[in-house]
Amino acid sequence: MKYVFVVNQKAGDGSAPDTVKKLVENRKDCEIYSSSSVADTLSYIHTRSAQDPDERLCFVACGGDGTVNSVANAVLQAGSNAAISVLPLGSGNDYVKAYGGKESFLDLDTLLTAEPHPVDVIRVNDRYCVNAFHFGLDSAVAHTMNEVKSKPIIGGKHAYATGVLKAILCSMRTPCTIRVDGEVIHSGNMLLCTVTCGEYVGGSYRCAPRTKLDDGLAEICLVKPVSRLRFLSLMNAYKRGEHLTDPRFQSIILYRRGKVVEVEGGSDFLVSLDGEVVSGPVFRAEVIPGRLRFISAHLPSNGWQDSASAASASV
Repeated sequence: MKYVFVVNQKAGDGSAPDTVKKLVENRKDCEIYSSSSVADTLSYIHTRSAQDPDERLCFVACGGDGTVNSVANAVLQAGSNAAISVLPLGSGNDYVKAYGGKESFLDLDTLLTAEPHPVDVIRVNDRYCVNAFHFGLDSAVAHTMNEVKSKPIIGGKHAYATGVLKAILCSMRTPCTIRVDGEVIHSGNMLLCTVTCGEYVGGSYRCAPRTKLDDGLAEICLVKPVSRLRFLSLMNAYKRGEHLTDPRFQSIILYRRGKVVEVEGGSDFLVSLDGEVVSGPVFRAEVIPGRLRFISAHLPSNGWQDSASAASASV
């Protein structure tokens, strides 16, 4: 297998290119591509995948969750049978927490001998996300994070805390209608809703503790509006992933597992796709089972079995 390390030049503190170069130097089965943008990543992966359709490729996303999303979307949109993996060099690294965490991906000797496993992704309108599609308070947080992440003091590792603070002040109620597999589960104001294949958002919030990576279902969790004081009293339990069992949440949680989630909001309704914030009035999120070949030492190997059925389902 050939491993192509797709490096986000701006990941983390900007040291990603040097870090990757030191890790993979003198490895004959490794290549490095330094990407300048999402469009650049998409173009490169399309071209590289087409060079030899029979070559076994693994594109390794070197950066944070945004880089993982870009590489996964490029592979999926190219219709490539390549696998992907991660060298987690971002500030949050949420997606890899479902696979044993950051450290398990930094051992290249182990990572480069693991085999791919088909995992689920979520197609939201015309894009894919691998970790989480969420909205309400969470998308307001992500929106602020993107605005301040490069600023001193309030940005960087503090960007999420800054986003939470602003959202608590301005975004405690968001009106929308939500359907899961055709059933209306909510209509009116809500605090937040997460639709996930992964476990974590925001760097350390375990929003989906029961998630399974390859069962063809998303975990959907809606939190009803609460006062700011009550929200603050519950936040640490939510962060630890205790909200589905803590009796204090019983009256304010709606939890489902499903395949298709449809959301209707206003014209400027914000959603977050693996941290990328987009707006629009209507979103349709559908789980595509086993669509992505993912390499992690914490997953059983399914090898390079043909995933044509999953691929055709995503077209």
